[in-house]
Amino acid sequence: MSRTDILKEIKKAEADAAAMIEQAEADKKASVANARRDSVNKIQAADVRMREASEAAVSKEKEKLAVKREELLNVGRAEAEKLEKSAEDRMSKVKDFLNKEVERTLNVTS
Repeated sequence: MSRTDILKEIKKAEADAAAMIEQAEADKKASVANARRDSVNKIQAADVRMREASEAAVSKEKEKLAVKREELLNVGRAEAEKLEKSAEDRMSKVKDFLNKEVERTLNVTS
């Protein structure tokens, strides 16, 4: 092989190496871009799952609180009814007492 042929072979090998390096850089950039896109998608999916789980937990707690609230309201209503009944019973006694006192006062003054 002549010196010219050897130089041509070296030039061809260098050009092939440069093309391989360029292709490897392009592949690297594409891989990085794909990895970034995949990671963004995974993060968004995780955010959605986390938000859904959070909303489900909040909803479940709201339901529990609504049940507890209704129980407490029922207890309060029952107590209010007892107090109202007791007050009604006492009102008749108070009316009788006031009537007697007014009559006694009127009898004393006449």
